[in-house]
Amino acid sequence: MGRLPDITAGAELRGLRADVAAWLPVARDIVRHHGCEHPGLAPFAAGTNLVAGIGGELILKLFPPFHRRQFLSERSTLRVLAGRLKQVATPELLHEGDRDGWTYLIMTRLDGIPAAEVWPGLDERGKQSLLRDVGELIAEVQLVPPGELLAIGPRWSDFLRGQFAGCRARHQRLGLPEALLAGLDDLLRDAAALLPPDPRPVILTGEYIPENFLVSRHGDGWRISGLFDFGDVMAGFGEYDLLGPSAFMAAGHPGRVRALFDGYGFAPADVTWQLKRRLLALMLLHQASDPVRHICIPDWPSRVRNFDQLQALIWPD
Repeated sequence: MGRLPDITAGAELRGLRADVAAWLPVARDIVRHHGCEHPGLAPFAAGTNLVAGIGGELILKLFPPFHRRQFLSERSTLRVLAGRLKQVATPELLHEGDRDGWTYLIMTRLDGIPAAEVWPGLDERGKQSLLRDVGELIAEVQLVPPGELLAIGPRWSDFLRGQFAGCRARHQRLGLPEALLAGLDDLLRDAAALLPPDPRPVILTGEYIPENFLVSRHGDGWRISGLFDFGDVMAGFGEYDLLGPSAFMAAGHPGRVRALFDGYGFAPADVTWQLKRRLLALMLLHQASDPVRHICIPDWPSRVRNFDQLQALIWPD
C-alpha cells in the first residue's frame, strides 16, 4: 500500500499530483480504512492539494505537512457552515485523519455544474443575476459566527500588517505598471486611514470566483447551488470578499457591479468613493493580489494612469 512521501514545497506537490501511481494506492487504503472503498477512485488533475473522487458521491482531500493550516481551515469551515446556509450546500465532513505526516478529509461531493463552465456563455442578464446571487451568498456566509475559525488565525490586524509590509515588493515583482507603483505609498496611507483596525470578524473565503462554486438550473437561468474549497478561509473584514467577484466577474461592467453590491446589501447611498477606495486598497493587499492578471478588464493597464482612474474603471458609477 506504500506511503506518502516527505515533501516540503509546492513544486514537489505538483509533481506528485501528476505521478498518480505514487499516491493513489495510499488513497485507496485510506478510503478502505473508513469503509468508503469504491472501484471508481479518480484523481483530480488540478487543485492545490491531492484530491480524488470516490465514485460520484464522496471526495478525498490529502494535505501535505506544509499545508496543515489549509487542512485546519477546511475542516473548521466545513464544521462551522454545516447546515447553516439556506439555499446553497456545502460538503458534509464525514472522516478525517493523518497518514505519514499528511492530513486528510473525506467529505460528500456536491451536485451541480462548476460555475466556471457556465459563466462565459451567460448573457449580460444572466451574469448580473448570478452576481446578485454571489453578493447574497457572501452576506449569508458572513452572518454565520466564525466559531473555531477564530482560533486558527491569522488575526485580521496581524494579516493586514503583514500585507502592508510586503505590498510594494509584491507588486514590483508582479509587474504593476510604474505609474501605479509611483502612487502606491499614497494609496497605502489612504488604506491605513480608511480600513477599520478592529472590525467585527466574519468568515472570509477570499475566493468567491466561478472556480469555487457550483450552479444548477433554476427556471430559465442559473442559481448557485454549492460552495466548496475552504483551505484559505480566515476571519476578518467583510468587504474583503467582494474583491474576487469584482475583479474576475463584474470586470468594470456597471450593471454587474450594481448587482453584486445589491446582493451583498449595499444601498446606493452606501456605494461611496470611500467604499471604493477601501476595496481598491484591499485588492492591492489581498493575499492572492495580482491586478495585472486578475482584473478581467481588457487591456486595463493602458487605460489608467493613476489609482483614481483604476478605481473608477473597476467600480464605475
